[in-house]
Amino acid sequence: MEQDHSFRLSSPQRVSLEQLLRQRKADNLTARRANALLLLDDGLNCKQIAKVLYIDAETVRLWRKLYENKGINGLELKDYSKREGLLNRQQEGELIRHFTQNPARSTHAVRTFIEARFGAHYAQSGAIKLMHRLGFCYKKPKPLPLGASVGDQEAQIAGYNQLINTLAVDESVVFADAVHPEYQSKPAFGWFRADAKVALPTTTGRKRLNIHAAFNLETSKLTWVESTKISAETTRVLLKELERTYPDKHRIHVFLDNAKYHHAKILKPWLERPGCRIRLHFLPAYAPHLNPIERLWGIMHEHVTHNRYYETFDDFIAAILGFFRNTVPQKAHEFRSRITDNFRVISNRQYQTIQ
Repeated sequence: MEQDHSFRLSSPQRVSLEQLLRQRKADNLTARRANALLLLDDGLNCKQIAKVLYIDAETVRLWRKLYENKGINGLELKDYSKREGLLNRQQEGELIRHFTQNPARSTHAVRTFIEARFGAHYAQSGAIKLMHRLGFCYKKPKPLPLGASVGDQEAQIAGYNQLINTLAVDESVVFADAVHPEYQSKPAFGWFRADAKVALPTTTGRKRLNIHAAFNLETSKLTWVESTKISAETTRVLLKELERTYPDKHRIHVFLDNAKYHHAKILKPWLERPGCRIRLHFLPAYAPHLNPIERLWGIMHEHVTHNRYYETFDDFIAAILGFFRNTVPQKAHEFRSRITDNFRVISNRQYQTIQ
């Protein structure tokens, strides 16, 4: 940031600025600039003047520079509301192309580029207004996880729809996944009184609960097992539990992700045994949006962990298990509009990715 340097007005300069300040015909911006220069001459620095005039210090420095370079003519800008900016349209077009391809990390980077490329000086507030006018805004990029290919997603959706449309009455479809709710307070947005300072007590430690579950979209039935660790064994236990839960089904189609414990070799003999009623369908890698049970986990956090404090880990476990045992069956009709198989293809091509 440019440092303040000594600024002194001669007697004639001060008199002319005082006269300009008192002119009734002087526009407000010109008068404010003259006022700022007089305050500089009185010994105030740019930060102090900015605080008095409710502007930023860089604007004061710009006004000082205009006066030093052009004298009083640099302060008098007639028809200010209609005047062109410091850059012409061709330069603005170049600026748009540059920052579209090379996003600026800060307003300082914008000002530095403009001054180096075009020799024009912008105050911080002016640079912000310029970027807004050119169609830019200051925001954080969305984290973009690796995604499944469009072709893989389309094939998965087509295959699923084919299965559903030809499903026999003695067949069922479930979606399986593991979830690991952690014993941690999770602050979340909510409506609170504006004058209240809201806080959430925090917990210590990293204890977590491990749940392996399968959800039936048609019946909203949740089949689940709890374990100290999710593994190939918990996968086998869950699949056995599914066979017990659906005794009248000749085939139980289980859609699940590509976690290592779902592909474990020790599962193969069990799945290939005579009379096995389980058939696994693996989702494309990096495609959690094709597994509706992921949405159930989100609803679980809304009901149990967001803005909730549990004094002990046992209280936390009771709340999680209570959601699975009671809330899911009781509010299944409310969840159905949010947990659906209305799948869609997600393409990263809709985003401008930065490197």
